[in-house]
Amino acid sequence: MSTLTKSNHIGRKISRIRELRDMKQEALAQALGTNQQAVSAMENSETIDDDKLAEVAKALGVTVEAIKNFSDEAAINYFNSFSDNSINQGPIGNQNICHFNPLDKLLEAFEENKKLYERLLEAEKEKNAYLEKLLEKK
Repeated sequence: MSTLTKSNHIGRKISRIRELRDMKQEALAQALGTNQQAVSAMENSETIDDDKLAEVAKALGVTVEAIKNFSDEAAINYFNSFSDNSINQGPIGNQNICHFNPLDKLLEAFEENKKLYERLLEAEKEKNAYLEKLLEKK
């Protein structure tokens, strides 16, 4: 009976974290001050020295421990643990979603401004009429 053990392939973990952060190899290479081929070679390496790993972790915005302990299963479980994975919930994103038509609100504001203008115009007409009456009496 053979037992399957998961390898601790650091390069593959770096590749997965980079992909999850929606970063291309070129962008990581630029952040590390190297080229895309070097990043590709690093992602194919099973081990990486600690100094280089620290640089990569900083460029990816994660800790060295996060890279060493990364697993696809843990990442999937983390995102599936939310009760509502919609785009406006949880740490994934905090985006505003309109539950009304903005154009309708704009038209409502326009109509209200029009009514206010008409009331102001009527008040001015009444004031002018009152002043004309005062002038006629003198």
